[in-house]
Amino acid sequence: MDMLRSAGDPRPVSIRDVAMAVGVSYQTVSRVINGHPSVKESTRAAVLAAIAQLGFRPNRAARALAGGLVQSVTVLTGDTTLYGPAQLLRGIEEAARAADFVVSVRVINSAAPLDVRAAVDNVVESGGAVIVVAWDHAGTRALAAVPRGVPVAAAVETPLDGRAEGRPWVWIDDRAAAAVATRHLLDFGHRTVHYVSIPSPVDTRMIGWRETLLAAGITPPEPVRGRWDPRSGYEAGQRLARDRSATAVLCGNDDMAFGLLRALHDAGRTVPDSMSVVGFDDMPQSEFAIPALTTVRQDFAALGRACFGLLRDRMDDPAAVRVGPAPVLIHRESCGPPPARRTTRTRRTTE
Repeated sequence: MDMLRSAGDPRPVSIRDVAMAVGVSYQTVSRVINGHPSVKESTRAAVLAAIAQLGFRPNRAARALAGGLVQSVTVLTGDTTLYGPAQLLRGIEEAARAADFVVSVRVINSAAPLDVRAAVDNVVESGGAVIVVAWDHAGTRALAAVPRGVPVAAAVETPLDGRAEGRPWVWIDDRAAAAVATRHLLDFGHRTVHYVSIPSPVDTRMIGWRETLLAAGITPPEPVRGRWDPRSGYEAGQRLARDRSATAVLCGNDDMAFGLLRALHDAGRTVPDSMSVVGFDDMPQSEFAIPALTTVRQDFAALGRACFGLLRDRMDDPAAVRVGPAPVLIHRESCGPPPARRTTRTRRTTE
């Protein structure tokens, strides 16, 4: 990147300086700063790099005189160690930093009403805006407890009606993604698809899985309950490995899929020859598993940027809505036809 300003230039860096350095319009830089979704990722990355290299800082005093906009945001979340929330925080921080917002994180100790209330009260008393990660019981209760009048946005599970209806929500449509993943397995010829669930208040991935099986005239098998972590996936894999009729399984996240793959290996059930496996999230490890894991890619960092952008939008327009990034099914080595079809295909080849 060519810098067009000299090191001794006394003028403060402006938004037009950033635009000139990247070779885009100042309106594009403004859209990046405000977390607008209609910016190519390569352009967004170049603008953020220029902001950091030039030391650009939006004029906080001018903003305050123009309307006193909030310049801090606290993220309320139940867990920061899981892949999804961690990537979501990264996206929020990227967008907030570009807009010169200060970001803090408050972890909710548990879903107990007292813990939720304490976390919300602490954030509200400190002032500023709030972003809630409402993917678990703690998060959904915290979102409901945020008082009216506090600037708020939330990352939520896919609403059952698929609409925001003016509410401060943004999401990735994992219900539709689970339907695509289930259909993918059925198209290989599997008679049914098992499911290892996530501990969500409303598991919309389970809903998408169930709806797809019912639409195909298949009675859904009883879901195997999971806990997000590889250990619960391993335990689910031990159970499914004993069922010789089970030939395909959709896991609620990649961590559980990794544990399940290990359990199948230990039980002598080869993947995908004996069992096909699909995960959810497309963690960086997924393509390096043995076999490489077929999974649903969810861009949580983009969701975080959209969430912050929605927060900014609603400061000007309380009815503003935003659309989250679309999930994508990534087909790799862990899926294939069921054993019966493999045997038939082998016989036809030899004949």
